[in-house]
This record gives sequence, structure tokens and C-alpha cells, in this order.
Amino acid sequence: MMRKKINMSKFSLMVALMCITVTSNMIAQVSSNEKDVLVDLYNALDGNAWNQKWNLEEPVAKWHGVKVLNNHVVEINLFRNNLKGSLPGSIKNLEKLRYLNLAFNNIEGQLPVTLTELSNLAVLKIEMNRIEGTLPTEIGNLKNLKEFTAFNNFISGSIPESLGQIQNLKILNLSSNKLVGVIPNSLGSLSKLESLGLFENALEGSIPRQLGNLSKLKELVLANNEFRGEIPMEFGQLASLEVFQIQNNKFDSFKSLEYLDSKQFLVFDYDNKEDLNIDFKDVNFSKTRMADTKFDDEESE
Repeated sequence: MMRKKINMSKFSLMVALMCITVTSNMIAQVSSNEKDVLVDLYNALDGNAWNQKWNLEEPVAKWHGVKVLNNHVVEINLFRNNLKGSLPGSIKNLEKLRYLNLAFNNIEGQLPVTLTELSNLAVLKIEMNRIEGTLPTEIGNLKNLKEFTAFNNFISGSIPESLGQIQNLKILNLSSNKLVGVIPNSLGSLSKLESLGLFENALEGSIPRQLGNLSKLKELVLANNEFRGEIPMEFGQLASLEVFQIQNNKFDSFKSLEYLDSKQFLVFDYDNKEDLNIDFKDVNFSKTRMADTKFDDEESE
């Protein structure tokens, strides 16, 4: 009887050890290379001052905002976490990264060109920081990108032509920066684009008629720039458009607005409404408003 009890005790101990081993194996591990990249990120962005710090002694899967799948880092969400400094070029080594949210922080400097090597990236959110310099011309290499939001930074230079190569792009918001030059015609090939925000830059020239090809576009905010010429007649094809704002520019004519279907708009703002003899029967201009690009983001759950 005593022997049976001893055997049962040994059996229980073995089961406990097996459970510990299985549990340990269930905590996803990443390569030392990927962990080194995260440590680089932590150091470059002053991790000791973060609101929610990483315990570098714990498994990577337990670090705040980091998601690991199949032993690879696939998500980094450090939204509003008091990040300061510049992004390290080593971030390119997170080859399986799909989601990167660094919005609402104090990141400075220029975006590293190596960021454009993250071929699996679907979401890139860097809004409400202090990022400066130009956007990498190679940004079109991010073929799987669906959302790119970079509003309220100090990004300068022109909009890269290569953005038109990102055929999966649905949301593009570069508002409230220091962008100059024209809107590339190539943006008219973004057939899946639903939202385009270029509000409050120093963009000029005519609006490309190619934007009239964006049949899924719901929101187009071009206000507070230096655009001239006429509104393209092709905008009459934008049947999905609900938010359209072009005020505070230098357009020569608004004649083409008569081709738009006023019934579709939730927000519609342009200059000199009182001076135009255009019949928009279904738009109550007293209810129109500036689409707010300075909104709070939400952490993914």
C-alpha cells in the first residue's frame, strides 16, 4: 500500500513536470535576430521612459504590444507609449511583420529606407509624431500595405510616385505635413482606395483627373493647399464619395461640381458657395464640416 502511494506521488510529479514543459513550449519563442531588432527598437526609442516598458528578461511574446505567431514577430502596437528618438534601420529584419502602430508618440528623424523592405506589412501607422524628411521613394515596395497613416508630422518633399504601385491600399492619410509638389497621377490606379487625406500641406498644380477612376473612394480631403485649375469632370464618376473637401485652395473654376450627385454627400465643403449658380438641392451646407484628421487612434485589441 505504501509502495502504491509512493508510485502515485512519482506519477503526479511527472505529470506536473510535463505540464510545465508544455506550458513553456507554448510561450512562443522568436529568433535571436528578431529579438535583437526589438531590443534595438527599445533602446533607440528610449524604452526606459515608455509608459509601458518591456521586461527584456521575459519571453518576447509577453512584451507590451508585441504579437508573436509561429515564432515570428507579426505585430508591434506601441500607440501612445511615450516613444522618443528615431527608428532604427534594423527594423527591416522583422520579415514577417504585418502591423506596425507607432502613432501618437514623439518619434523624430526620417523614416529609414529599410522600412520599405517589410514586404508583409499591411498596416503602417505613424501619425502624430515629429517625423521629418521625405518619404522613401521605395515605399511602393510595400505591396501588401492596406493602410498608411502619417498625418500630423513634419514630412517634406513630394508624394512618391511609387505609392501608386500599392494596389491593396485602402487608406492613405498624409494630412498636416509639409508636402509640396503635385498629386502623382499614379494615385489614380489605387482601385481599392477608400480614403485619401492630403489636407493642410503645400501641394499645388491641378488635381489629376485620374482620381476620378477611384470608384471605391468614400473620403477625399484636399483642403488647405495651393491647388489651381478646375475640378476634374471625372469626379462625377465617384459614386461612392461621401466626404469631399476642397476649400481653401486657389481653384480657377468650380463649374465641374455640377456633375456631382449632391445626394451622396455627408460632408461637402468648397469655397465661394454663395457666388456659384449651381443647384445642389440636397446638400445642407450649414451642416458641412471639416473632416477632422487630428483624431485619437485606438489600440488594437
